[in-house]
Amino acid sequence: MNKLIIALVLGAVSLGAQAADVKRGEELTKKYACASCHGADFNKPSDPSYPKLAGQHADYITHALMAYKRGGDKANGRNNPIMAGFAKPLTNQDMADIGAYLSSLPSQLVVSK
Repeated sequence: MNKLIIALVLGAVSLGAQAADVKRGEELTKKYACASCHGADFNKPSDPSYPKLAGQHADYITHALMAYKRGGDKANGRNNPIMAGFAKPLTNQDMADIGAYLSSLPSQLVVSK
């Protein structure tokens, strides 16, 4: 009986999760004008203090967006009013889609030497 309940719960969780959509992530980065700060190719930000996003790990991007949405006064939150404003309306799926798109781009990030 317990195995059946666990299987049903795990099945319900997996049905609720959708795979990240790279194309939709691209559309969202255009909608929110992400390139205006992070650069047209997401490799050359308009300010050196802004991160390069192209090729970044999708889960890192998703986590960072969630942290901006959560805000700096919450546990594991990030405090940046500009990014918080962009992140607030995003759903979890939106954030995963943006992460998938940005991770798919050619990158100048150094992974190892």
